[in-house]
Amino acid sequence: MYKVSEFSNMTGLSKETMRYYADIGLLEPVYIDPHNKYRYYDNNSYLVARLLVYLRRFNFTIQEMLAVVNDESFDNLERLIREKKRNLEAEVTRLQGIIEEMDDFFELGIGDEQND
Repeated sequence: MYKVSEFSNMTGLSKETMRYYADIGLLEPVYIDPHNKYRYYDNNSYLVARLLVYLRRFNFTIQEMLAVVNDESFDNLERLIREKKRNLEAEVTRLQGIIEEMDDFFELGIGDEQND
C-alpha cells in the first residue's frame, strides 16, 4: 500500500485533489489507519487514479468521471471519450473560424493606424 505522498507522486494527483476525490467518492483510500488517520492506496487505486488524470485532461466533468468510475464494466467509456473528442474537434473548428475572422479584420487595414 502507498501513503498519500507516495501515491501523489506516482499518479500526478495533488494531495488536495486526492482528498477532494475521496470526499466525493471518486477515489477513496483502500485503508485509513484508525489511530493516525493516514490514508493508503493500492495498485487498483493507482489504475483508477491514472484513468482520472486522463479523464480530466480529456475535459470530463466531475459528474462524468463519477459515472465512469461507478460503471465498473467501463462499457460507456469509449463512447464518452469519442463524444468528448467530437466536441473538442468542433471547438477547434469554431476557434479556427474566429482566427480567420481576425486575419480578415487585419487585412482590412484596421489597426494599422496604431502601427504608424
